[in-house]
Amino acid sequence: MRISIVSRIYSPEPSAASAALEELAREFNERGHEVTVLTTKPTAGAIYSDPPGVRVRRAPVLRDRSGYVRGYLQYLSFDLPLCVRLLFQRRADLYLVEPPPTTGAIVRVATALLRRPYIYDVADIWSDAAVTATSSKVVLFLLRCVEKFAIRGATHAVTISSGVASRLKELGINTPVAVTGFGADTRVFAYPKSLDPVESPYFIYAGTYSDLHGAEVFIDAFARFAEHRPGCRLLFVGNGTERANLERRVRELGVNGVEFHSPVSAARLSPMLSSAIASLASLKPGVGYDYAFTSKAYSSLAAGSPVIFTGPGPTAGFLENANQSQRSGAAVPYEIGAIYRALLDFADNPLSTTERQELSNWTQARHSLHAVASKIVDIAEATNATRAGTR
Repeated sequence: MRISIVSRIYSPEPSAASAALEELAREFNERGHEVTVLTTKPTAGAIYSDPPGVRVRRAPVLRDRSGYVRGYLQYLSFDLPLCVRLLFQRRADLYLVEPPPTTGAIVRVATALLRRPYIYDVADIWSDAAVTATSSKVVLFLLRCVEKFAIRGATHAVTISSGVASRLKELGINTPVAVTGFGADTRVFAYPKSLDPVESPYFIYAGTYSDLHGAEVFIDAFARFAEHRPGCRLLFVGNGTERANLERRVRELGVNGVEFHSPVSAARLSPMLSSAIASLASLKPGVGYDYAFTSKAYSSLAAGSPVIFTGPGPTAGFLENANQSQRSGAAVPYEIGAIYRALLDFADNPLSTTERQELSNWTQARHSLHAVASKIVDIAEATNATRAGTR
């Protein structure tokens, strides 16, 4: 087949989706398919190497102040030229598109003109998540309409969790959906044979911190923890709309040891996770997003770092099941006291080197991006075979 992957973010962007898409492109190529990726030019100075045999076509795009492709203007700067790029490149047999929904809508229109099918990757429901970003009923209504239009036009949809699949049904979207799960890029995230010494012990929150995540609860819990365990740090590595609020909360509490770092590459993040007492992940209750899964847990576990998760959703059940095999972390209620006790427990009883290695091995065997990519390629091949049989 000729496959086109369409996404505003792709390697070397510091994102779990970037790693997943690169692994997917690699898997298509290794199975003998011709792969083209339509994406954006990275920030100046970015170092990257595309997988052999994969054609990556990058176009200029607007970025926000943090260098990320996020926001209405940024999305449009990718979406508007995309229609021309799709119509005037060599026609693919099948397209695979990543959110935002506006990109999906463009792909639906273009593929209708090209008479070609596409698969939509529903990592989450954007029109649900937008509730925390805007109170405009008009904006939310339009986004919902665009998202439904994008997903309903797909021959197939794939998603990381059954919660998202159930939510699609609630919204009246009947596109066939396959739950492929998610995983870690185990080529990068792994427990190393040796680690450089750290200046002081730390917990790490890696990734995005938005209204949906409610990461401020970790600052409140860490403030209490620091009173009893001075010298320990809390690192935020990533970016998000809540950074100013998180920094203000640190000042209000007068807590020492909280640090904010810009996003780093997966290769740099992996040893940071491996050296941490534990990594932190959260999902704020009651914002209409209780079905979501915090997929960054996979990368932490693959790097040998246990995960302290707080909030609703399937992540808690996942960690509880993982703990039956080895000490993988803790899922606690979204409250300061419960998080404080979890921080204290892992600081007083950290995983040994052997336990971290076993945790990494377990994750690599069961939750790699390669396994997820293989499932998606299976779906793509079946979709193309069905289409070929109906010609």
